[in-house]
Amino acid sequence: MEFTASETAQKDFWKLITGSIVPRPIAWVSTINEEGKPNLAPFSFFNAVCAKPPTLLFTSNLRGTDGNQKDTLNNIKTNNEFVVNIVSKKLLEAMNQSATEYPSSVNEFQIAGVTPGASKIVNPPRVAESPVSIECKLSQIVKIGDGGVGSGSIVIGEILHVSIADEVLLPNHKINITALDPVSRLSGPNYGVIGEIIELNRFPPKL
Repeated sequence: MEFTASETAQKDFWKLITGSIVPRPIAWVSTINEEGKPNLAPFSFFNAVCAKPPTLLFTSNLRGTDGNQKDTLNNIKTNNEFVVNIVSKKLLEAMNQSATEYPSSVNEFQIAGVTPGASKIVNPPRVAESPVSIECKLSQIVKIGDGGVGSGSIVIGEILHVSIADEVLLPNHKINITALDPVSRLSGPNYGVIGEIIELNRFPPKL
């Protein structure tokens, strides 16, 4: 079957894309509003960008319920800071609790039953139970789309500090992927966990 974006209903084309581009790492993003009230929400369009400066990105789409910007994006625009917390398998249910589009008055840390821990450099708290928390300052926001439902913004942040649980850290600044036990987003209600790990060394270049 062939599908052209301009000839396919947006919601149907979106299912094809999100069901095909998998697994996707999850950024559990913590922010604060102008009054210092915390917010916590997951985003599955998330990845690293480069090392100099150390940079990551995630995408915040408009709210499906009312077409407005999400609290996370509003808070980052206000304070220019955020923390990306990595979701381990044991935090999957808590993360899912925070995924609902709650009113801005709701504290998702409380809803999810997780602990706001003090960050080292930025003001937003980290998730104390997360095995890795990445503190960022805003680099830029790239708006994508015409502003209708389905549009979004790419949030690019410079990484300032990383907090890593002792049991996850290996010598030589490497991460124990089994101990990290990260969860990935698939499609619909489905999530993925670490299964078989394949070690594959690169071949030297052929001259």
